[in-house]
Amino acid sequence: MKIYTKKGDDGTTGLLYGGRVRKDTLGPEAYGTVDEAVAALGVARAHSAQAQDPASFDEEIIRIQRDLFVVAAELATAPENRSKLEPGVSLVTEDMVAELESRIDEVVDRIGMPDQFIVPGQAQLPAYLDFARTVIRRAERRVVELASASDHGDSLTTQYLNRLADYLYMLVRAEELAWEPSRKKTND
Repeated sequence: MKIYTKKGDDGTTGLLYGGRVRKDTLGPEAYGTVDEAVAALGVARAHSAQAQDPASFDEEIIRIQRDLFVVAAELATAPENRSKLEPGVSLVTEDMVAELESRIDEVVDRIGMPDQFIVPGQAQLPAYLDFARTVIRRAERRVVELASASDHGDSLTTQYLNRLADYLYMLVRAEELAWEPSRKKTND
């Protein structure tokens, strides 16, 4: 088997469970942007040695990347094939959203909420995470656009991406605190 199939040479791409759509339509734009987010998180993960807890950070980013594969799978499925999706494997679930909310709350409890505007770039790892967060926000906008133009039923992809961007925002803040030894935690 070869990596190239030549099927996309006509400007179309295959969907999960069948069907083809033009590559420049809303669906491929949405799940393509999710794919960019996975890659951006990979850059952050490649710098995990800079994290406060490198092993835990690496594990967390891999978990998020795998969850984004679920988001992309759901987005790459035609509405008429949604019934074939498997919760947590190719369909975003309420539990996935709730898990992010729980993780956000844990970080907020640990470091508090930022009390000022944050200028990215204090250190490489938080800067890469901030970049990944902005790609996820763009993916969220693309998913909203897709949802308003088609029937994606009761999809939770928008909620998941919204919470994920919030979670990454707080992870960035937590990692930046490691680079600010003179700054006291807000909860102290």
